[in-house]
Amino acid sequence: MAQTPSNMIPLGTQAPDFTLKDVVSGEKKSLSELKSDRATVIMFICNHCPFVKHVLDGLLQLANDYIPRGISFIAINSNDVEAYPDDSPENMKKLAEEKKFPFVYLFDETQEVAKAYQAACTPDFYIFDGSMKLVYRGQLDDSRPGNEIPVTGKDIRAALDAILAGEPVSEDQKPSIGCNIKWKA
Repeated sequence: MAQTPSNMIPLGTQAPDFTLKDVVSGEKKSLSELKSDRATVIMFICNHCPFVKHVLDGLLQLANDYIPRGISFIAINSNDVEAYPDDSPENMKKLAEEKKFPFVYLFDETQEVAKAYQAACTPDFYIFDGSMKLVYRGQLDDSRPGNEIPVTGKDIRAALDAILAGEPVSEDQKPSIGCNIKWKA
C-alpha cells in the first residue's frame, strides 16, 4: 500500500470556493452554504482506501462530537471512479447511509476542487477558521493501518479545541499519510 503525504500548503491560505453534488441528497452544495462561522473541517476521503477505512469510525465520532459545538464538516471524494468504481457516487451514497455520516459527502467529478486545495492523499484534512483562513492541515492523529496506535483524532481535536477556546492553533502540524488521490489520466 503506497503512502502519500499531504501537501502542507501555507497556513492562512483562503479556502477555495466550490459547489459540488452531495451524493446522498443529490443536491448541489456550496462551500458558502456549508461553512461554519466558527470552523470548517474539509476532508478528502474515499470509500476504498485502507487508510480512510482505518480511521472512518474515529472520524465519524469526531464529527459527532464537534458538529453540536458549531463546527462544520465536509467530506469530498475526488478519485477517478472509472479506475476505482468502489468510489462511485452510488457507492459513496451507500457508505454514507450505512455509516450514518453526520456531514455531506460530496463528489468532485472534475477533480478541480482537489487541485484547488492541493489535496494529495486520502484522508487529507484542512481546518479553516470563521474567516475561511487555513489554520490546520495534516493528520487526524498518529494511527495508521497496522501500527497498533488507536484512532483518537487527537491532532484535529487539539486544533478544534483551540479554535473553540479562542486560542491560536499550534503550528506544529504533521502531514496526513494515505493513498494518493486517484487522478484521471
